[in-house]
Amino acid sequence: MKQIFLLFLALQLILNSINSQEVTPENYKRAVSFMYDNYNNKTAFNLNTNVNWFKDGSGLWFIDYRKDKKTYKLVDFKNNKVVDLFNHNKMARILTELSENDIIENQLSLSDIEKGEKGNLEFKFEDKSYDLNLKSYQLTSYEEELKEEQNPFEAKSPDGKWIAYNKDYNLFIKSIESNKEFQLSSQGERGYEYATWYGWFDKMEGENSERPKRFIVNWSEDSKWIATSIVDTRNAEKMYMLDHSIDSLYKSKLLSYYRGSPGDTTMVKVTPVFYNIETKKEVKTSLPTGTHINSVTIEWVKQSGEILAEYLERGYKKEVLKHINLNNGKEQTLIEETSKTNIDNFWFGQLQEKQKVIFLSERSGWRQLYMIDLETKKRSALTTGEYYINSVLHTDEDKEEIYFIASGKEPNSNPYYQKLYRVNFEGEITLLTPENTHHAIDFSKDSKYFSDNYSTINIPTRTVLRNSRNGKILTELTIADTSDAKSKGWQSPEIFELTAKDKKTTIYGALWKPTNFDSSKSYPIIDATYTGPHTQVFPKSFDRSFNNQSLAEFGFIVMNIDGLGTSGRSKEFHDHSYKNIGNNLEDHVLAIKHLGQKYSWINADKVGVFGHSAGGYDTGRALLAYPDVYKVGVASSADHDFRMEKAWWPEMYQGWPVDETYEQMSNITNAKNLKGKLLLVHGGIDDNVNPSATFKLAEALVNADKEFDLLIFPSQRHGYVGKARKYFIKKRWNYFVEHLQNAKPIWDFNWE
Repeated sequence: MKQIFLLFLALQLILNSINSQEVTPENYKRAVSFMYDNYNNKTAFNLNTNVNWFKDGSGLWFIDYRKDKKTYKLVDFKNNKVVDLFNHNKMARILTELSENDIIENQLSLSDIEKGEKGNLEFKFEDKSYDLNLKSYQLTSYEEELKEEQNPFEAKSPDGKWIAYNKDYNLFIKSIESNKEFQLSSQGERGYEYATWYGWFDKMEGENSERPKRFIVNWSEDSKWIATSIVDTRNAEKMYMLDHSIDSLYKSKLLSYYRGSPGDTTMVKVTPVFYNIETKKEVKTSLPTGTHINSVTIEWVKQSGEILAEYLERGYKKEVLKHINLNNGKEQTLIEETSKTNIDNFWFGQLQEKQKVIFLSERSGWRQLYMIDLETKKRSALTTGEYYINSVLHTDEDKEEIYFIASGKEPNSNPYYQKLYRVNFEGEITLLTPENTHHAIDFSKDSKYFSDNYSTINIPTRTVLRNSRNGKILTELTIADTSDAKSKGWQSPEIFELTAKDKKTTIYGALWKPTNFDSSKSYPIIDATYTGPHTQVFPKSFDRSFNNQSLAEFGFIVMNIDGLGTSGRSKEFHDHSYKNIGNNLEDHVLAIKHLGQKYSWINADKVGVFGHSAGGYDTGRALLAYPDVYKVGVASSADHDFRMEKAWWPEMYQGWPVDETYEQMSNITNAKNLKGKLLLVHGGIDDNVNPSATFKLAEALVNADKEFDLLIFPSQRHGYVGKARKYFIKKRWNYFVEHLQNAKPIWDFNWE
């Protein structure tokens, strides 16, 4: 028996040696080099080019990045040729005379560039404004015209005759001509306040302090009406935080903010109100009082005294758009959108001159574009089909055309790649960006042109200028260059597909490998997760091809995947997550097993996971619901129990009223299942996802006698910045190095 034990011990030592990997300073050097600050336009260039349109509509400017070179470029619409915006050598010389530093022509840093009078160029340099004569290269500094300072607690009417403001919690207007004041409301008091708005991040210090002063009204274009709201906080509950981060304060500061949790009735209430300026009287409507997560949105239409009012009922299963005539009190429901699950991406827009409303709806099972005539109330579908319209980018009422971005419309195309289309009022659709890639579009101010950054995660970005009428490429602006990264062994991520848990739907993901990848080795895999459900993580464009490269450099395969329940595809696809958010990871588990079987270089027995916010919830869920799959996790700023979250997100996706599924999906109530290594991280003054759930999960893990790690950044909110950001990145890297790679991490290394 002794010999058997010794043999077993020796075998374990051999296996541990095989499964561990030495991590050296070189790993950290490579990881740092692939951080965004160090690769973007430093070792990888023009991954995404921002275009700046001149106000006069004559052209555009952009920056072309190359190795050791940064050039400001111009395109004039007269000839569509790309030329230097100015002589960089001359510009560097004259700016050196102004600066305390030597200005290098290939490293100029200018902002707010615009065409001035007589063909001159206006710009800002070191926070000062200059005018450059492009012929003589004479530079003139000037003080920008001081804009009339707008009092944030006043709003002048469009005709310039009235000023609206609030005083003593009521709404007042004052005649600019006579200086006479009129009080429009009279019932306002502290906690029941007119002409104000609820600030999501309005914080109060200590007990019984007032929230920050806010003011808002919405004047009609003809200045005859005012729309605003009553904000009622009298019965609203707060969330609390303790700020330990103030160096000069040796007692923690108590911070609070109004924020409802799922199922709460004690929430901020918002009531829309309307006033006739001529009569100085309130005009009543049937619009409801909502909470701060489902208040009424108002838009004025062209006809005087008429509005469009949109609101969601609590629970997000019913959306209403009304047309209301305040002159005669007539109200008509234009749209009544309903769902057995939820409505979270309804959108509408006005075509004021044509007296029409367009809207995006999933009523067909796919997000499509519809139109309503405000005069006849006739409704028509402008688009139909099994594809997803992501957004409307531009409308041309004169030509009766609408430009929109859609994904999944073209056959044999990845369903996440977005393309630009135009549809007329008769429903005739034109594809303007035919390349089988993802397209990021930006229209010129006159809409005659648009820039297009088109790429995939494997096809480098090509940035072009196109004609809006036919999509024709007029000129090429930049092409992404990753030759320097490739010389160091970098390869773009690998796209993979598999069948989802429903056994019929194809889902998509991507894999990052280390630059010194060796297919004869076996690598742990890390799931970089965010299951939404309101978004997607599939990296569809080339500028995201470095996203997880840093972590991969420590000898990991890193995975992004969108399973059933995430957004951007069919309503059926999205609804898999409804009241079942915690099950979104099932497709991730299928993907890990699939990849482990497909590739000998993936070790599906050594699996890590990390995520932030909802991705942090995923991470906790992964280790607690799938403890035999996920072994190491880093959960940052997570909403570990939806009952402790801000109300809108869980009520939208986990349902309302609160039921037993909230208990089932809670990481806190499942703390007893932990087997692997878990690091919990949170900002101490996170006013988006309150840190309370992380503390409560920590307490549950202690009570379950589970070993875990906890890191709190006292001065940080939802996202970590400055030194805390670097500390967190280092801590996350090293947590996986130590516990998934079985290697000794290094703490001190160079961040540059």
